[in-house]
Amino acid sequence: MPEPIRAAVLGTGHGHSLGKARVLRDSPDWEFVGVCEPDPEALARKQADPNWAGMPWKTEAELLEDPTIRMIAAEGEVWELLDEGEKVIAAGKHLHLDKPAGTDLPRFRRLLDEAQRQGLLLQMGYMFRYNPGFDLLRQAVAEGWLGRIYAYHCSINTDIRAEGRKKLAFHPGGMMLELPCHLLDILVLLAGRPERVTPFLRHDGPYDDDLKDNTLAILEFEQARALVECASLEGHAFSRRSFQVLGTEGTFVLQPLEPPTVRLALREPRGGFAAGWQSVEVPNLPRYVRDLEELAACIRGERKFPYSYEHDYLVQETVLRCSGA
Repeated sequence: MPEPIRAAVLGTGHGHSLGKARVLRDSPDWEFVGVCEPDPEALARKQADPNWAGMPWKTEAELLEDPTIRMIAAEGEVWELLDEGEKVIAAGKHLHLDKPAGTDLPRFRRLLDEAQRQGLLLQMGYMFRYNPGFDLLRQAVAEGWLGRIYAYHCSINTDIRAEGRKKLAFHPGGMMLELPCHLLDILVLLAGRPERVTPFLRHDGPYDDDLKDNTLAILEFEQARALVECASLEGHAFSRRSFQVLGTEGTFVLQPLEPPTVRLALREPRGGFAAGWQSVEVPNLPRYVRDLEELAACIRGERKFPYSYEHDYLVQETVLRCSGA
């Protein structure tokens, strides 16, 4: 095995922060230095949380000023991510930036430009890039199994009660900002920049708050349209999360997204699959493992990083367009 890369986590407010810290701690690719939570109250809560037991806690200076640390994952609240990311890049370290990339698009552009200027990798926390169901979908599209694609139907609902809604209401996009960015990342990979975006951002839940909890966006491309929905009101929502691609020669249905379950319909045999509807088995891999494995390999120069700065910018632009910005 090559020598592990020293890495750390900055911020703990993101829903993915604990999972990322655990993968970095347990992976042979990384030497995990520790976690920093700059806010004293948040730090006290995390230190008292048994889920975080055993994590080494560090100060911000200990992470940013240590020249042996080569990568830091920014895992704060969404409104903290750009600030954290700027500190990491300014310190000359590779960055894993969780999603979405804040709410200030020009500021994100500057962060991308500075990372590129310094020759630093910036990996966004879009975990479905490494989901085997989406791997198969990208193969199907690239090899033309589905013919001319004319529609995408995407759903990523969840179930959030009163207390959990408070921190999601900071932006008028509400749930459209919070979750569909994962699917919009894939959609932009497949279809490019949408020509027009029409968001529908509603508050329909029985809660006295400002969270847009029933959201939908229609995206129009040159030869296709997409419908992306996200509500925080659906019980047992994970089993209905889906990404469907409709083409003139076939249909690809990924539902649920996790564990990935694929149904494929083809007019004619393609790619080793028969005509008609069929279920296709794909592996169910844990979150974050392939993401951080690839990042380590790219830092070591063993692979070329597959996602461009421009792609990540277009995804964030599309996320904000869908969120009413």
